[in-house]
Amino acid sequence: MNTAVYTAMRLVSNIKLFCHNPGVKRMKAQRGESDFVLPGTFLPSCQQTQSVKSFLLFYLILLSLFLLSCNNSKGPNVSAIKVEVEIKRFEQDFFEVDTNNLQTSLHALQQKYPQFFPLFTNNILRIPVIQQGQLMISVDAATAYKQILSSYRPINDSLQKKYSNLNWLHDDLVKGFQHIKNYFPQYKTPDVVTFIASFDAPGIVVTPQYLSIGLHQYAGKNFSVYKDPQLVEMYPAYISRRFDKEYIVANSLKGIADDIYADSSAGRPLIEQMIEKGKQWFLVDKFLPAIHDSLKTGFTNKQLEWLKNNEGNVWGFFTSNVDIYTIDPIIIQDYIGEAPFTRGMPEGFAPGNTGQWVGWQMIKRFEEKNDALTVAQIIATPAKTIFAEAKYRPK
Repeated sequence: MNTAVYTAMRLVSNIKLFCHNPGVKRMKAQRGESDFVLPGTFLPSCQQTQSVKSFLLFYLILLSLFLLSCNNSKGPNVSAIKVEVEIKRFEQDFFEVDTNNLQTSLHALQQKYPQFFPLFTNNILRIPVIQQGQLMISVDAATAYKQILSSYRPINDSLQKKYSNLNWLHDDLVKGFQHIKNYFPQYKTPDVVTFIASFDAPGIVVTPQYLSIGLHQYAGKNFSVYKDPQLVEMYPAYISRRFDKEYIVANSLKGIADDIYADSSAGRPLIEQMIEKGKQWFLVDKFLPAIHDSLKTGFTNKQLEWLKNNEGNVWGFFTSNVDIYTIDPIIIQDYIGEAPFTRGMPEGFAPGNTGQWVGWQMIKRFEEKNDALTVAQIIATPAKTIFAEAKYRPK
């Protein structure tokens, strides 16, 4: 039996409807403490009890089927699309490096990861030991390597416990790449590699060959090191609260979205930047249709609820209080990019980066009006065209 229908039937079977009695005005569940107050004072007679229960059962089954159908409609069926994903644990080999025999150990690491090792050491760690394809370790580079391996070993130990098994990540990435292949069949699925670096290093790095995931930025929002004053200055609480497991897949696919359609809107009017940046969330929504919008946007549930309930007022704020055609970066930064709130909107409710969210809503409105266009065609549509044709007028 369908789980949703079964749950509905159990709910109804657990409900006890009291016969008419002047002293009884509530319908109680046999289990739990909550009382469900019925509208008015009417209570069914004993003869009516069975018909009421039958009605409730019918209603709840319909509701359950409706909710189930909504859940199943989250994106196309991509199960037949073949995708190969292997996650390589670079950090496990990295922290096995023998600092007493650094040259030999790093050479072995380079041989095992010939493409990723130069990216890691030169670009992520910013310790240039690869020059013209050759491993050349200066005294300063050796000192830097030894310091990283020593000071970050406890971090690695903690993260190995947290992420001892990444089968869940493999499965979620496979689903994401299946959706990517559905919309962009020619996109080459990159190799996936995990690493640990200094805390100022990025959490996601995407190159033509690799999707690289920095586990040091996903140690858990309550990880003690994130509370260090220097790191708090670098990553305030509204950012570090997202340094957790559930954001890895969404952030990974954001990186892929940017690889597929790189944002080149810098210097353009605010409204165009809003839409161009909204295209990233539009793509992530297509790639990960089943996950909550809070993971795609980084907003809290409370902030998302406020935005949805006040969408018309938010757009009214932009049109009444902001020059949406401004190219002044000082003004633009108030509405696009990481921030704890949006200037001029209720603090504690309105998140920062509301401009990108509004841009995303415009693209969705444009898609509704142009359902013959593919996802690739939509993101290739100029922002000016999307703005003009979406006729965005939220209530």
